Amino acid sequence: MSKQRLKSRRQFLQGTALSSVFLGFSLPVKAQSSLTELQQILPESMLKPGANFSNYGQPSIYEKDIIRWISANPNVPGNGVSWTPLEELQGTITPNGLHYERHHNGVPDINPSTHEIMIDGLVDTPLTFSIDALKRYPQTTKICFIECGGNSNAGWRSSPIQSAAGYVHGLVSNAEWTGVPLKLLLNECGVQPRAKWAIAEAADGAALNVSVPIEKLMNYAILALYQNGERLRPENGYPVRLLLPGWEGIVNVKWLRQLTLVEEPAMTRDETAQYTDLLPSGKARQFSFPMQAKSLITSPSVGMTLPDNPGIYQVTGLAWSGNGKISKVDVSADGGKTWVEAELQAPILDKAFTRFSLPWQWQGQYAVLQSRATDETGYQQPTREALITERGDNSFFHYNAIVSWEVNEDGQISHIYL
Repeated sequence: MSKQRLKSRRQFLQGTALSSVFLGFSLPVKAQSSLTELQQILPESMLKPGANFSNYGQPSIYEKDIIRWISANPNVPGNGVSWTPLEELQGTITPNGLHYERHHNGVPDINPSTHEIMIDGLVDTPLTFSIDALKRYPQTTKICFIECGGNSNAGWRSSPIQSAAGYVHGLVSNAEWTGVPLKLLLNECGVQPRAKWAIAEAADGAALNVSVPIEKLMNYAILALYQNGERLRPENGYPVRLLLPGWEGIVNVKWLRQLTLVEEPAMTRDETAQYTDLLPSGKARQFSFPMQAKSLITSPSVGMTLPDNPGIYQVTGLAWSGNGKISKVDVSADGGKTWVEAELQAPILDKAFTRFSLPWQWQGQYAVLQSRATDETGYQQPTREALITERGDNSFFHYNAIVSWEVNEDGQISHIYL
């Protein structure tokens, strides 16, 4: 760099020539010369006024491709999903605008000033609660994931699907949820001894309703009003949703309107015809609420290409378990023949995303990348072969097998089964 350019940069750092421009003073000849030199070395963005304030922040226009990918029923557009682009994100918290969606009949437009939650059935005193009333109760905060029971179900197919990691495994997101512990309201209503289940019903066009054990509601449930510090988004349950950390997404009922306490489950459509799996024995796997330990390498992953220059690359991804904290994640570059323990990034939270990472030296060789999570109960993420042996080939839900990314000598990455 020339001495003159160094001098100009020093002037900028000291705030001399540039401050005069901002303050609108007339410049002497020498200062004008310095300004001309600054214009030659400074980025254009620093030489003109920036954008105005905004009432609500939006992502940069240069990040417009980082979006949820929508997969909806063409005949019923309100029935479908949108996927979180896990491969495009870092850290563990999913932005509200990228949290995955699953809707059975679209997103309802609910006025919070008229919406109420009723608790009835086997209670001493049936009560209704407005949103304003809920806001006056003590609130608690929980960082946790919510995962659709159908997440990753493409893994049951006979051939591996070649889509971006988030568009196969992205029906899971992790957020900070804040709301009222449900037990406060249940205690106020007076739960009768005969009550073992509750029927939770949504205020959407599908009137979705599912059965939930009272024990879970009394010990872990939250009526969530806030997500990542702001009021829930409509697609995530505004004005209030039921939060059951670690359990499949269908029971985390959005747009909650009623809880009816009963002795037995209602055997609704979404716990009989749906969200059950036929096992090899001929019996159906039902009320399989907890999401088992799972992990996914998000980078490098399918669809990505390693650059031509071999070297050290950071293998990173996410692990989570509905049974508690992640205790370990192992990574393999040879299809599971050998494993190396990855570093877990803090904080490691209960029923929440944990990010793992490991430096990997790639010298242009063929490789198969895998990750394997173990949670604090000792449960270890199974291979695909082990999962199918246990569950058969008629399953659709709760797929949590190890995922394999094949890296060829040209650095192209694809999804394979082992």
